[in-house]
Amino acid sequence: MTIPTLIANTNAQKYRSQFKKTISTLSQAARMSQAQYDFDYAGITQPCGANPASENPENVMTVCALLNGTLTGATFKKLTDLKMSKNGKAVPYTVTKGDFLNRASYMLNNGLVYMLPDGSMVVINAKMGNYPCDLLTATEVLDINPTGVSLSECFGFIDVNGVSLPNKEVSCYSGSNLLKDNNCIVKNDAKHLTDIYPVRFHNGSVVPGSAAARYVLKIAK
Repeated sequence: MTIPTLIANTNAQKYRSQFKKTISTLSQAARMSQAQYDFDYAGITQPCGANPASENPENVMTVCALLNGTLTGATFKKLTDLKMSKNGKAVPYTVTKGDFLNRASYMLNNGLVYMLPDGSMVVINAKMGNYPCDLLTATEVLDINPTGVSLSECFGFIDVNGVSLPNKEVSCYSGSNLLKDNNCIVKNDAKHLTDIYPVRFHNGSVVPGSAAARYVLKIAK
C-alpha cells in the first residue's frame, strides 16, 4: 500500500468515526433539552437572535439556546468570522460545495457555528426556526428542496475536523446524492470521503442531509 493511499484510508476512518460521534452528540443535545427545558428541535419557535451566544433555553426556544444549554465546552462563532490557514496565511473559511451545499448555498453567508471541544464543528442555517423542525412519525426526510416548508430551514453541516482542510462536501463515487434515490456509494478515497457532511434537524434527532452523508454514517464503526 502506498503512503498516499494509507493516509487517505486513515483520514477516511477518522472522518467516518467523527461524523458518527458528532451526529450522536447533536441528537443527545435535543433529547437532553427536551428533558430539561421541554423542547427539542421540533419545539424551536424562532431563529436565533442578534446575540445567539447568550441565548438561554429557559428564556427563548431557539436552536442556539438549545445548544447553549446542552453542549458542554462548545464555543459559538459566526461562519463569516472563521479563519483557516492557507499557504501560511489566515484567510476566511471556505468550503468546496457539493450537491447539497449548492442547493443551500445561502447558508454559507450567514451560518452559525458551534466549535466542539473535540475539534469538530457544526454549522447551522441562521434561518432555522422560521418553520417547525417537526417530522411526522414514519415520514422520511427528503432532499432539501422537495421536503417543503416543514423542514425547509432545518439544515446545516458538520465539518468533522473544523477549519482544517480539505473543507469539502462528501460526495458519491457512483449513484445519486439525492436521498430518495438510495443508490449512492462513497468511495474510500480522498476525492469522495471528505470532511463535510450535510445534516437535517428534526424532533429529537439529527440525520444525514444527503445520500453521501447517509452512506458514510451507515458504514461508520
